Formats: sequence, structure tokens, C-alpha cells
Amino acid sequence: MAVIQQGIKRVIRAVDLKIQRLQNKTIWLQNAQKTLENALSKLKLKEIAEWTEKQKEQYRKYYEELAKVKAMITYYQRIREVAQKQVAMVNEYSRAWALIRSDRNFTANELAYMEKVYSGILEATIDNIDQITLIIESFALHMGDAKRLQLINDAADKIDITYDDLRRFNRQNMVLSLHRAKTAQEIAAVKKLYGLP
Repeated sequence: MAVIQQGIKRVIRAVDLKIQRLQNKTIWLQNAQKTLENALSKLKLKEIAEWTEKQKEQYRKYYEELAKVKAMITYYQRIREVAQKQVAMVNEYSRAWALIRSDRNFTANELAYMEKVYSGILEATIDNIDQITLIIESFALHMGDAKRLQLINDAADKIDITYDDLRRFNRQNMVLSLHRAKTAQEIAAVKKLYGLP
């Protein structure tokens, strides 16, 4: 589990670094654009028209690059959100598994079954991390925006499903433990264990 958390932290750090670089580049490009706009306001209308035509072609690539940088920042912010949800999922798993292991209402066989389910959820989490890594690496490759967006949304959907499965499984186990508690004292102990009102 520590390996998973370290992997997630590395992904988040890598995404944060790329976002910072892209934001710096965007700021530089925006400053250059402001400088151009200020220069334009000082020229006469005819000169502006002539100059604009000349500059239009010269800076066409600049504007295309600016659009790409803005799109990349959007993608990276979405990837960062996805990675943060992965971290929340691992934290939820860690908390729930620790509570379930200390819950006396479950047998050894039930704990073994729960461990298998949690292992499956963690494997799905690793697959999601691999998908995120693929998306990050895709920025170095030539890939269309539609394909990249599809990959991001697919990863986000898988993470949402896995997270929902984890939370549902945790709730089911909590409810089962409450149902097995026989006395008011046992019910109070289970509620206290799981932080229920």
C-alpha cells in the first residue's frame, strides 16, 4: 500500500511540475501578447492594418502554441483532480481496512474474503494509475486532443466507479457489523469504532 501511495504521490508531483512549467510558459506568452497589444495601440490605423497582416503570419505559430499550452493546462488540472481522487481512495481503503480488522463481529473467513475484495479494488486502483501515467506520457507523443480527452475521461470514469465500489463495500461491512451487534453496548461499540452518530 505504501508503494501505491508513493506511486500516486509521484504522479501528483509530476503533474504539478508540468502544470507549473505550462503556467510559466502561458504567463510568458500572455505577457508577450500584452506587449504586442500595447505596441498596436500606439500606431496609426493604417500602420496597424499593415503591421497586423505582417505580424499575423509571423505570430500564427505563437497563437497556436498558446492555445496548445492552455489546453494542456486544462488537461493537467483534470489529471490532477483524478490523481487526488486516487489518494482519497487509498486513504479511505486504509481507514476502512484498519477498522474492519479491529471489528470483532467478523470471522477470520470473512476477513479473508474482505481482503480479497480490497485486493481487487487496489488492483483496479493500480490500473487507474497506469492509465493516468499513459495520459501523462501521451503529451510527449503526437495524439489528437479528442483521443487525449477520451483517455482522461475514461480514467476519471474508472476511478469514480472504483471509488464508489470501495465506499459501497465499506458501508455494507459497517451495516453487517451493526446487525451482528446484539446488545446496546455492542451496538454503541460498533458505532464508536466506525464514527457513527
